[in-house]
Amino acid sequence: MTLRTPPSPPTASPVAPPPTFRSSAVARMAGMPVSTLRIWEQRYQAVAPTTAATGHRQYSADDVERVVLLRQLTGHGHAIGTLAALGAEQLRELSRAHLAARPDAQARTTALRIVVVGRAMGRRLERSAVLGRWSVAPVLVAVFDSLAEAAQSIAAQDSPPVDLLVWQAPGLQAGAWPGLQAAQAAWRARHVAVAYRFAGATARDALMNAGASVVHEPADDAALVAWLSSLAPLAAGEDHQQPPERRPPGANPWSLAAPDAGAGPAPTRRFDDAALTEFAGLSSGLACECPSHVAELLMQIASFERYSAGCASRSPADAELHAYLHRVAGSARILFEAALERVATAEGLALP
Repeated sequence: MTLRTPPSPPTASPVAPPPTFRSSAVARMAGMPVSTLRIWEQRYQAVAPTTAATGHRQYSADDVERVVLLRQLTGHGHAIGTLAALGAEQLRELSRAHLAARPDAQARTTALRIVVVGRAMGRRLERSAVLGRWSVAPVLVAVFDSLAEAAQSIAAQDSPPVDLLVWQAPGLQAGAWPGLQAAQAAWRARHVAVAYRFAGATARDALMNAGASVVHEPADDAALVAWLSSLAPLAAGEDHQQPPERRPPGANPWSLAAPDAGAGPAPTRRFDDAALTEFAGLSSGLACECPSHVAELLMQIASFERYSAGCASRSPADAELHAYLHRVAGSARILFEAALERVATAEGLALP
């Protein structure tokens, strides 16, 4: 008689951990500075992310939804100190109350009409798990493989204006704006949004300066819906955020041409030496040392700015030279103050 060994019980498939997001990604999805997110977290305990072994804060999909709601409600005039104590459902109720109180509430509670460029994004937005997260599910007017296909679609001629054009960009390259603009014009989309997987800073900044909403594609369904929902006011022409800086065509924002001799004095310093020293210490644990270097350069430039203002002048020509150097130092300081803000946002550091 042969004894058979009973089969081993099937092993459960490992469950993938829920996705998390870093501060910079959450701030981009909510349309706010990372420094403001830090203040909300540290001063008001409005959101409680976890901390990874690397020291980076990690926000869940629920955290993302909460931050987006807080950002929307503070835009309506609510104080963050009051909102911070409310639960998620209370925040949703308050958001719905604002929606219902508007004179155009009936129009705003209708579904967003969306054109999608990217078949994968189109299929994703049609999944029941995604549709169930909307208070009013959007209507996918059309889905295309490319911006050129969307721009040349005959259907666009017979369609009324759409609320949102969403472009899923696996790789975002510089020079993408003309194609995106053509697709927007064809469908008369009120707003455009770009969800990318890989992109350089130049390509991102070009689209953001043109007025598009640009984020790294959210991997989690809740985060995706929270981001798209946050664009509804933009699609309705109700932008509560500051408009993006528009630059004249061909203008070089980083031009280092000498300041005009008749220009007024540079604005006062945004960050003093003590604050910059503290900031340099915050960034010392990062692999990228640019935040610390920029802070140190700012201190040196500001010191030279003060020095040039007090230089002795032996002649009118000497005085003119020192005045010129003082203006150049002030202009350089302003550029590096903007650079400090940019690297702080990129690395998730609070500005001094």
